[in-house]
Order: sequence, then C-alpha cells, then structure tokens
Amino acid sequence: MAQPDFPPGVHVFERGWLSANNILFTGGGETVLVDSGYCTHAPQTLALVESVLGPRPLDVLINTHLHSDHCGGNAALQARYPDLRTLIPPGHAQQVADWDPVALTYLPTGQLCPQFGFTWALQPGTSMLFGTELWEVHAAPGHDPHSLIFFEPRSRVLISADALWENGFGVVFPELEGADAFSQVAATLDLIERLNPKTVVPGHGRVFAYAPQVLVRARQRLDSFIDNPSRHAHHAAKVLLKFKLLETQRQDFEAFAQWALETPYFTQIKAKFFADISAREWIGQLSAELVAAGVAQRDGSSISNA
Repeated sequence: MAQPDFPPGVHVFERGWLSANNILFTGGGETVLVDSGYCTHAPQTLALVESVLGPRPLDVLINTHLHSDHCGGNAALQARYPDLRTLIPPGHAQQVADWDPVALTYLPTGQLCPQFGFTWALQPGTSMLFGTELWEVHAAPGHDPHSLIFFEPRSRVLISADALWENGFGVVFPELEGADAFSQVAATLDLIERLNPKTVVPGHGRVFAYAPQVLVRARQRLDSFIDNPSRHAHHAAKVLLKFKLLETQRQDFEAFAQWALETPYFTQIKAKFFADISAREWIGQLSAELVAAGVAQRDGSSISNA
C-alpha cells in the first residue's frame, strides 16, 4: 500500500503473531503506547520503545483488550517506567485489581501474563489525545467482550485490535464459553463500516488500506462460523496450539500434548464440540493439521514451530 497518512509521530511496530502489534505516539506532550505484546517478547518490546524514545519516558500505556498477547509486556513496561499510567478497558478492571488469572483467561488458555496494575479504565464513547490528535474510543465486542478500538477521524486511521484483520478477525472466545458472540462480531463489523476508515492498524499483521472487500471477507468468514460453530471451535483449538508453539518454538510432543490435555480451554472445547473422539486422538489430529498446513513440523518425538 502507499505510505499511510498517519498523524505526526506515530510509530507502528509490526510484531510476529505471538505478540500483538504496538503503536507508539510521540508527537504530543505525552508519549503513548497502545498494547504491549506477549511477556516472553517483553525485552524486545522495551528495546523497540526505547529505540524511538531514547531518554524520553513512556507516559501512558493503553490496552485494547486484556488477552495475554496484548498486555503481557505491561509489567515490564511498568517496571521500566515507574511513572507510567496504564489504561485498560473497563470490563475486567476489577479482575485486574484482584488479579484473577482465571477470570482473565490466562490459566484457562495455558498462557502467561505477569501481574500488572492499572491507573484507570478507559470508557467507550469518549475521546483521548494520542500524540497530536483526539482519537475516538469505541467498544468492539466479539473476539473479546470488552475490547476497544480507536479511530482518528481526520486521517481516518483505525486501530482495530483483533476486531478486524486484513483477512478476518480473531477467535471469538466467548462463543467457546457458550455465549452468543457471533452477533457481537457482526455488530462490530457494522461499526467499522460506518466509521469508514482509510487505513487500518490491526492487532496482528501488516498495516493495510481499508476497502469494502475487507469486510466482505470478514463477513463471509463469520457466516461460515455461524453456519458451523464446530468449524470455529476446531479453528480455535488449532490457534491455541499454534500460539503455544510460537511461545516454546520446539517441544517434546508428549509434553506438548499433555499441556493441551491439562489446559481447561481444550477440555471445554472438546466437551462441547468434539465429545465423540478421544482427547489424545483429537490433539494428535489437530497437530497433524498444523503440520500439513506448514505451520508446524514433527521431527521424531518433537514438534516445533514452522
């Protein structure tokens, strides 16, 4: 795409799929970072921020939502910048205050997230100064019931988190827990259509130019999941396995399978959607599909990321 028309002082750090993209604003009186990546990438997150800021402090950290790949670097940034103010979506504020890793989904998904604090909750329907411009704060439930997206109307830049990617959107986790969230995904896509952005900074993947076809693809994907919820559940299970491989890179397959069998989200998905297959066979089948898709490799007794 052509060079995006970002407001002054906007730096986008495109990360791998283990860590969400980070957006750093340096153009105003205060520096602002949106999302902090996964905890095992925290040293890289710090290095990226410091490479731009130099001796200047990071003043504000904002999380679009509280999945581990978007807030796993919070604790490291708070340690590096003691005066850092951290803003989070309101929905899980009490769980962060109490530090409940079950309610925050870190234990159920088998993922890591060091404990962090927050300064206040950022409310949908408000606006906030990121750098030199006022950005609108919008609720974007679906992938996560409490997710936020941010829109700057002059440049028409949208920070979409996992509500919209160039080829779809993030796993709709509430659906795996029995909630009706596909309708929320549809409503969020409708919101994005009304905003009519020019440029989209997704939670994962490259910055892209918005076009109606992007929403067409997302809606087609959503319709396929609505028509066949087990397809979505199957996809979600593979995403969780792939995420683990992104974290470990290489692991003994038996230990990898045992991790999955002991991770509550897998047992929950299996019980709800795939009760007719043994757990061990199911994990083996999912792993074989990752290998066949070229995103994992089996080498003797080991499985590795590819």
